[in-house]
Amino acid sequence: MAETLRAKALKTLQKLRRMECANDEGYCKCVSCGVLVHWKECDGGHWLPKGSSSRWALEPENVWSQCKSCNGWQMKHGSAAQQYTIHMIDFYGREFVDHMLDTRRDIHKLYAADYREMIADWSEQIKGHERRLGVRGR
Repeated sequence: MAETLRAKALKTLQKLRRMECANDEGYCKCVSCGVLVHWKECDGGHWLPKGSSSRWALEPENVWSQCKSCNGWQMKHGSAAQQYTIHMIDFYGREFVDHMLDTRRDIHKLYAADYREMIADWSEQIKGHERRLGVRGR
């Protein structure tokens, strides 16, 4: 089955955010538990779940590096969501986080051209991070 443009955009954004969060040695800090994980081994976790927010699913502010445990089981059954929220408030401030919550159910219609533009822009940014991190090939 062919990958949808939305799925490709999500995948590209998550890769970009993991690379942006990585230090020059390639390690990211999980925003929920603080463990250091190589950017290739961690997830680009959404604070507002991508399935419940058409408005914020493809916004970089909503995606940060998370270890696989925190992004999976811990977000639903542990304390990862609470720790992620604290990170969001510390980084963006309470007013912006409240704005994200207030607008999470807003309809944000995107068209094929929008997805293609996002993918192209983020792919260019990824190339810069690949050079910074010494990533060879794709």
